[in-house]
Amino acid sequence: MRSRSLFSLLTLVGLAALLLTACGGGSKKKASSSSSGQAGGTLMTVAKGAPSGSPDPQINYTLQEWQLLIISHDGLLAFKRTSGTEGTKIVPDLATAVPKAQDGGKTYVFHIRKGIKFSNGKELKPSDVKYTFERLFKIGQSPNAGTWYNVLVGGDACVKTPSTCDLSKGVVADDAAGTVTFHLTKGDPEFFDKLAVPFAFILPTGTPNKEVQIPPPGTGPYKWVEYNANKQMKLVRNTNFKEWSKDAQPKGNPDVIVQKFGLSAEAEVTQVENGQADWVFDTPPSDRLNEISTKYGDQVHVNPLTAVWYFAFNVRVPPFDNLKARQGVNYATDRNALVKIYGGPKLAVPTCQILPPNFPGYKPYCPYTKNPGSGKWTAPDMAKAKQLIAASGTKGAAVKVNTDTVETDKALGLYFVGLLNKLGYKASLQALSPDIQYPYCQNSKNKIQFCWSSWYQDYPAASDFLNILLGCGSFIPNSNASPNIAEFCQKPIQAQMDQALQQGITDPSGANEKWTAIDKAVTDQAPWVSMFNPKYIDFLSKRVKGYQFSPQWYFLLDQASVK
Repeated sequence: MRSRSLFSLLTLVGLAALLLTACGGGSKKKASSSSSGQAGGTLMTVAKGAPSGSPDPQINYTLQEWQLLIISHDGLLAFKRTSGTEGTKIVPDLATAVPKAQDGGKTYVFHIRKGIKFSNGKELKPSDVKYTFERLFKIGQSPNAGTWYNVLVGGDACVKTPSTCDLSKGVVADDAAGTVTFHLTKGDPEFFDKLAVPFAFILPTGTPNKEVQIPPPGTGPYKWVEYNANKQMKLVRNTNFKEWSKDAQPKGNPDVIVQKFGLSAEAEVTQVENGQADWVFDTPPSDRLNEISTKYGDQVHVNPLTAVWYFAFNVRVPPFDNLKARQGVNYATDRNALVKIYGGPKLAVPTCQILPPNFPGYKPYCPYTKNPGSGKWTAPDMAKAKQLIAASGTKGAAVKVNTDTVETDKALGLYFVGLLNKLGYKASLQALSPDIQYPYCQNSKNKIQFCWSSWYQDYPAASDFLNILLGCGSFIPNSNASPNIAEFCQKPIQAQMDQALQQGITDPSGANEKWTAIDKAVTDQAPWVSMFNPKYIDFLSKRVKGYQFSPQWYFLLDQASVK
């Protein structure tokens, strides 16, 4: 669940004052280059601080570390290491091929490539795969072990008693035959996606079954030699690496990749401008965006993200337990105004629906606009909004608009306070600190009415938005870990989701057609005001060549050339 906890870096503080011309140079996006530059040199990157949480690859859940783990470690499968929609494709990595489902999607047999070595010189064996997945549970801190990987036979028992985890029936390794067979308790159409993220990257047998302070040996073209949360992370070439698949794990260009910590975002931008650093991990400050777009336009890249920012209605609490009230607010919302608060049309695109563009199952759909039919939002329809609000009988109700205290998010909340008051409600703002706001909204005991949130893909699957955020099973009463903050559950729609999930095991294309219909059905029920799909800014030094932006991993650091 790659939620805002992972992508808090995308909060563009203070962008309300940004001119629409900001980042104009980057918006003229050049076609992403291939890694045709020279090998060698050091790619120097900068960040305000180290990745949050543990450096252990089976615990860490941040883009910041994942961007480096993908070049030091491998899974059985991988997302194709390239830009554009090709970057969403699953390709074989440590496995020789993507296996076909057996037993209704409950069994998969992987053949492991021969001759691959970890950076410590040990040869990869199928038994390392079994060891890795048992360790995933034994360390007891992996955020998704009990939600993604407990589908393995024996997985539920491992969740209950991690220290004695035994997956001998769920992950059957045969070193002599060079195979690993996975047995699942039920079909999982996203199992391959879950094998292609760092939680499932293969580690050598004997890696301690406890949190480590630097990523252990991997099989990628780079190896970790330093992880100092107060200073820097450093990766160098893995001399045991030989490229076996350019699609899954290309050899990379820089000899050394460093990320230094401790600078302010202002200082990071200055270092890149001066050629002292090659890339800014953090979002450039708003007061520097116009400068970098006009003076350094060729070094700025703006890319759309498979993400959505939204305000969730609580569909079980008045006044928004009323469908007409929810639809009325949607019709009244000026999404252009919300985009302007975020930073302007160079940095976000209005939306009315759950699924983001360029995503499986996506088809443009927007009923909450003047002149609907094109699938795109064009303008608010205040007359329609007032008609629905009047018919709902909810005028005069008190509404707390919940958001956090980050400037941009608070400004979005204040917009809705004004709009709701205009529609006849008695609205006020409830701004909580960022560390408690999201858990507060998730807990049904707090009876939130209208809450800000955002969501970024874990992997390219429609269910990662629709089922995770709006499925019946994702509403967990009285819990701080209930991502369905709308408390939305419609059994007919859930039945469609369940059918799409099952069909996705053997017929992904057909399943995506179902997800398109589900997206429309959910949007019609208006559990959210979907606001916009954000974009991402990369600012690079002059010497960086071969920039590529992966829809899964963002800037592919190892494919850049700095020499």
